[in-house]
Amino acid sequence: KLEGVTVTVTSRSGTEGKLFGSIGTEEIREALERAGHDVEKKEIRMPDGPLRNVGEFPIGLHLHTDVDVEITVQVVGEEV
Repeated sequence: KLEGVTVTVTSRSGTEGKLFGSIGTEEIREALERAGHDVEKKEIRMPDGPLRNVGEFPIGLHLHTDVDVEITVQVVGEEV
């Protein structure tokens, strides 16, 4: 059900696409929840750490012992 899902997270950014702050597991969990998917924060895998730039990023979800899926998180910047 989650395989191939794309969620969008909006954050403040500078003119060069660098975010003020970062996008972590909680922001991704909230975006998935808004899209109707119930995922726990601990199930979101971010081996490279928080997202700090605008763009699309593949994020792994470890839902069960043998169940791993990949979603796409699209980070959209709001210039200030």
